[in-house]
Amino acid sequence: MPFQRSQFTAQVYEVVAAIPPGRVATYQQVARWAGYPGYARHVGHALYQLTTHTTPIPWHRVINSQGKISQNPHRQGSDIIQYQRLQREGIPITHIDQKIDLATVGWDPESLLLELPGFTYAPSQTP
Repeated sequence: MPFQRSQFTAQVYEVVAAIPPGRVATYQQVARWAGYPGYARHVGHALYQLTTHTTPIPWHRVINSQGKISQNPHRQGSDIIQYQRLQREGIPITHIDQKIDLATVGWDPESLLLELPGFTYAPSQTP
């Protein structure tokens, strides 16, 4: 199936909306769980399109694979907002390198689903 931005964006937003407070996921993980492995940069672009202050989608819970908030001058201060929102949710961020411990606060819906009797995880979409 060819890549369709509107379908991709909707699936990304659905995955991100499911990340619980106090947990984070990486762009790479969100892409995979949305059914588009390898589309991490597209996830970042989809989240960048959100209106930072008014969206109910918890975009701030998505970080890079190094466990850090992605820095970019085009974010127009949303990286600072992301930092503040994560702190308010109790997510520990080291002061030295601004890193989040994915092993501690990383969210993994696959492990939760695999615990359900009779459930087999299968992504809804393949690129």
